[in-house]
Amino acid sequence: MPRTDFNQLLEAGVHFGHLKRKWNPKMAPYIFMEKNGIHIIDLHKTVVKVDEAAAALKQIAKSGRRILFVATKKQAKEVVAEKVATVNMPYVTERWPGGMLTNFPTIRKAVKKMATIDKMTADGTYDNLSKREKLQISRQRAKLEKNLGSIADLTRLPAALFVVDVQKEQNAVKEAKRLSIPVFAMVDTCCDPTDIDYVIPANDDATKSIAVIIDAMTQAIAEGLTERKLEKDKEAEEAAAAGKDKEAKPRIRKSVKVAASEDFAEEAAEQPAAEEKKEETAE
Repeated sequence: MPRTDFNQLLEAGVHFGHLKRKWNPKMAPYIFMEKNGIHIIDLHKTVVKVDEAAAALKQIAKSGRRILFVATKKQAKEVVAEKVATVNMPYVTERWPGGMLTNFPTIRKAVKKMATIDKMTADGTYDNLSKREKLQISRQRAKLEKNLGSIADLTRLPAALFVVDVQKEQNAVKEAKRLSIPVFAMVDTCCDPTDIDYVIPANDDATKSIAVIIDAMTQAIAEGLTERKLEKDKEAEEAAAAGKDKEAKPRIRKSVKVAASEDFAEEAAEQPAAEEKKEETAE
């Protein structure tokens, strides 16, 4: 069953591309026609590409790895933050911090700095500071929270990158390609799909269009996480059952040994009686 259908994409306006004069010839395979100077995206191909991307993201989530969503344009910020938070995946909706992937250790230091400030607040150190120092630290904390708060749980490089608007997020795409991280992206008719591993031809300027694509992706991720949880529970049950079997086996062996020793004792008791009978018959 497809993640989205043709009518759903049509209602969301996913088929609207950019002006014909702004198009990128490399997007020609995904363009259905031109109408009133605007390119129309072939939604049949979009449905196929959405399913391919969703299946790949589901497997990544099932393996326990993380997917980083990048959407800093105004139309996508709230939608991405709201939907991606439901599957507990990291996202960037403010300015892309340069070197976030290629210089990941430095970004982690900044995140740790945020955790240090929180620790100061918790243990009372913050209360002992002067008013000016408190103001500086609170401003610093607010800035870090705004830019890096959504990636605080990202302790290692993500397994994949999902981008809304390839042109705007070209630095993120370049960093991902440099580190061989697969890139999933909504690609409009004015963009170059060359560096994108999973191209989803779609209108990346309309909030409804972005919402319907992101919704399909997050549903697939949620399914992957659910399947992973079920597999873990099954493994835990099997391990518990195997542990019980191991405990039962020594008990069985012990009971067998006891029975064998009892049989041996009976045979030993019967042997002298048999010898006495033999002596009586001999006399």
